[in-house]
Amino acid sequence: MLLDDEIIDFVTDEAPPAEPPENDEVWKLLIVDDDEEVHEATLFALQGIRLCGRRLQLIHAHSAAEAAAIMGHEAEIAVLLLDVVMESPDAGLRLIKRIRQDLQRTEVRIVLRTGQPGQAPELEVIRDYDINDYKTKAELTHTRLITTLIAAIRSYEQLQALNDNQRGLEIIVSGAADLMQAATLGAFAKQALAQITTLLRLPGDGLLCAEKGGPLAAAASEEVYIVAATGNLATYSGRRLDQLGEPEIAATLKECINRQRHSFGHHHIALYLRERNQEAILFVRSNKVLTTVERQLAEVFAANVATCFGNVRLVERLNFIAYHDPLTGLANRARFLSDLGTAGVLAKPGQVVCLLDVIHFTDINNALGQEVGDRLLIAIARRLSYACRDCRLAHIGADRFGLLGDEAQLAPERMLALMAEPFAAGEHQLQVDVNLGYCRITGGEAGGTLFKHADMALTQARLSPNVRHIHFAPDMEAQTHWRLDVIRRLRHDFQAGQLEVWYQPQVSLADGSLVGLEALARWPGDGAFVHPPAVFIKLAEDAGLIVDIGAWVLERSCDTYRSLLDAGHAPHHIAVNVSMPQFRQPDFPARVMATLAAHGMLATALELEITESLLLDEPAVVLLNLETLRQAGVLISIDDFGTGYSSLSYLRQLPIDCLKIDRSFVVEIDNGKGDLFAQTIVELAQKLGIETVAEGVETQAQVDRLRELGCDTVQGFLYAYPMPAGELAQWCAGRGVPGSMLN
Repeated sequence: MLLDDEIIDFVTDEAPPAEPPENDEVWKLLIVDDDEEVHEATLFALQGIRLCGRRLQLIHAHSAAEAAAIMGHEAEIAVLLLDVVMESPDAGLRLIKRIRQDLQRTEVRIVLRTGQPGQAPELEVIRDYDINDYKTKAELTHTRLITTLIAAIRSYEQLQALNDNQRGLEIIVSGAADLMQAATLGAFAKQALAQITTLLRLPGDGLLCAEKGGPLAAAASEEVYIVAATGNLATYSGRRLDQLGEPEIAATLKECINRQRHSFGHHHIALYLRERNQEAILFVRSNKVLTTVERQLAEVFAANVATCFGNVRLVERLNFIAYHDPLTGLANRARFLSDLGTAGVLAKPGQVVCLLDVIHFTDINNALGQEVGDRLLIAIARRLSYACRDCRLAHIGADRFGLLGDEAQLAPERMLALMAEPFAAGEHQLQVDVNLGYCRITGGEAGGTLFKHADMALTQARLSPNVRHIHFAPDMEAQTHWRLDVIRRLRHDFQAGQLEVWYQPQVSLADGSLVGLEALARWPGDGAFVHPPAVFIKLAEDAGLIVDIGAWVLERSCDTYRSLLDAGHAPHHIAVNVSMPQFRQPDFPARVMATLAAHGMLATALELEITESLLLDEPAVVLLNLETLRQAGVLISIDDFGTGYSSLSYLRQLPIDCLKIDRSFVVEIDNGKGDLFAQTIVELAQKLGIETVAEGVETQAQVDRLRELGCDTVQGFLYAYPMPAGELAQWCAGRGVPGSMLN
């Protein structure tokens, strides 16, 4: 039974504060008292009351133990109206201690009520246990109760906001590390979506992250792509926004991008992210109305994610560059090797590796310029991408492409036909030839092994005349090892000074006099064996030695000629073969003139021999260097004329002095095939006003017919075999001075 002064006075002595607009949320109040009448009176007093914009939800406990149990499982209790004296004189105070220390419920506001003023807690207790207010039950009139509750609820709301802010900031800060560690935008988007649902306490369903420009766009793009999605939107991940089957979401995202701001709607939260020129949207489907604190946290989160987004976008771009060719956009060698490794493990039936090499691409690049060369590579990449769209395609080297796919789609006949049509490269229509190396995937091979085998096959195709494609065979490994061993020994012998230059005389058909010498590089082997130039010159090119060897041959030839000149036995000139890599050097003419000057030779004493294929491969470079050398007085001849791809239009432009008739045409004079080609070359030279030299002359019949045709000079075994410099000096000395008749 309550005393009169303990009953709550329901008389309103002042008007309650005005309330904000209504919503469906509640403030939870826990009434803790061992007197049922207090519960009834409090319930009656607060019937229908709304405070701080929310209605009140009263929860009742009749003992400190019952209240402790309720506090252990009931979340978001804002205020406790707590009696001090219940099952024990200090039951209320012990409950407060448990709530604050054991349950760590620091935000709940506690209002002590007692009907016995003598049981009032000490000031230290009020301070230490964060008691919000202390009233006797007689003091709590209706209006004072409302006022006390308003103050407590506002205090709770502020503490809750501070706690939410702290929790949110902790989530944002700790989550930044995870976001920065994401290697791809897809992983980043999933992390960001997971964090925002945790931050705002949202269900993790129906989320989406869209990016403007696409995950791998190198430049700005107006297209919007869905990077990651969950729930019933998950199937749209990786697609363009216009493929999203949710027109309202698509409209929201477009509006966010156009207005460059967040959107907080009745059914969604959309955060606009921007870092430099990169834009993205985090979209969450939600019916939750955000509090002011939650909205502020969302905006802070968006700013933090935007910074991380820019960094991850850069990381992904760097990863893209690491595994893709920046010129063509195709996968590069590293990515191709990884794909081959996967293919070796999966071992799908009928799969092959194909390496494609563009023949003479370097010559095209140097002759027409790098821009044209780049456009040619891009054109090749596009054609291959279109025609082999089911295959993995990579640009694995300057002039090489790698393909992985079905054997039928990559069949040599199909690939050669595909490459037969000219390619548009700027203003040029370029015809290219290719070599192809193949390796079938049987299963279990490492990616590096598959690549090595295909590369061996490609090398065999490059080295084999009239062969454009080869499949790998096990014996190629032995051949490759032999070839690498020969290259190693060639490099060693050249650096050790074991190569030699031999010389073959050139004789005038008019009077039999010695008119010239051809310098020929020789590589002595074991015993009396000498490697023929056909073997080691190509290997020297592959080993990158041809320029050094060419310069050495020129220097030795000039030195030998100088010795013959001092002895009075020197012919009119000495001929030295020049390779394309030597001609690619911008200072090649200057190097030639420096070598001549070092040996005190006239420029007219040197004849440089070039092949006609060299003329066609790089005409601009060849013409420039030939003109420079010819103006200086150096003689120019075309070696093996008629065996390559001759072009009369180039012959008309070239400053040449001589055409050399290949041995194959000379042999035809004796074997019954006639002298048509030899005659044609001689007549052409006569019309051009230049001389001719026939190589490989071995019979008197050949000499007689060549003399009849009007050929000027011959060389071959009939007159002399190639010989070292020492033997040459003796040979010349035994036949008198230049111009004497030779038997």
